[in-house]
Amino acid sequence: MRNGRTKSDYTEFVTARASHLFRSACLLTGGDTHLAEDLVQETLGRLYVKWGRVSRAGNPAAYAQTVLHRTFLAHRRLRRSAERATDLFPDLADPRGVDSDTRLTLLDALGRLPAKDRAVLVLRYWEDRSIQETAEVMHTSTAAVRTRCVRALGRLRGLLGEDLLEHATA
Repeated sequence: MRNGRTKSDYTEFVTARASHLFRSACLLTGGDTHLAEDLVQETLGRLYVKWGRVSRAGNPAAYAQTVLHRTFLAHRRLRRSAERATDLFPDLADPRGVDSDTRLTLLDALGRLPAKDRAVLVLRYWEDRSIQETAEVMHTSTAAVRTRCVRALGRLRGLLGEDLLEHATA
């Protein structure tokens, strides 16, 4: 970064978007907050290096989300991590009063999906991206995104079964 203005813009951007990136990363990782933090840090580092160009391009938030998803997919593909997945979640109350049982059930089910299925569901339904945008992020065709969405939702429904209904009606 060549001048203070650009650095200050980057700092403002990170302050405004870091929590959103973290929430998306948590969904992608199936609730693994440590991996989510690593993915966000990697994303912000990559964004910092290219900030001059990215900030002039028009939509740095979309660029950051794209980098986050690609970083997640690359991490899953390379399997660099020696960490082991666990089915234990910390007992943290959600201050907004969101039903934690439903949330944990959904995170557990997302965590059992293949990485690309999680990515397509998070992009399409959490990030509310179009099929075209999702295809661009995932480096695939729009037809492949449609197919993967249908199959991933079917797998998610199969994993959730009656569990989600049980938690939603309790």
